[in-house]
Amino acid sequence: MIRPTLTADGTAVRLPVTAAVVPLLDELAIAYADDPTEFGQMLAAHAAAVLSLDHAVVSDHTPDWERAMRAAEADGTRDALLGGLESAERLDDVLGPDDAISLATSLTKQAAIIRHRNTAQENRS
Repeated sequence: MIRPTLTADGTAVRLPVTAAVVPLLDELAIAYADDPTEFGQMLAAHAAAVLSLDHAVVSDHTPDWERAMRAAEADGTRDALLGGLESAERLDDVLGPDDAISLATSLTKQAAIIRHRNTAQENRS
């Protein structure tokens, strides 16, 4: 489960996900080393789909149906890349009720610390 902490400067709550992403990056690197041609083509296809989606999202003239199609294409190429990677299955935390309440409580406590500090500083000014 994610363990929220305060940032070093104490102005925000940090949700550390690096530990979950590191194994995924390692697996992606190994997959590329195993078959650079095929994996490179998959990465290029995904990059093209993501850039196409980005363009559709920022364009004022792109209809919603086209944005949806480009989003689906980007999802498809992403799924193709992540499909065979074990660590990709562990990226999304699925929390039961007790863990969800614990996370929410921890986030609330961290945010309260920040708000209390900010309010105290504002009152001194």
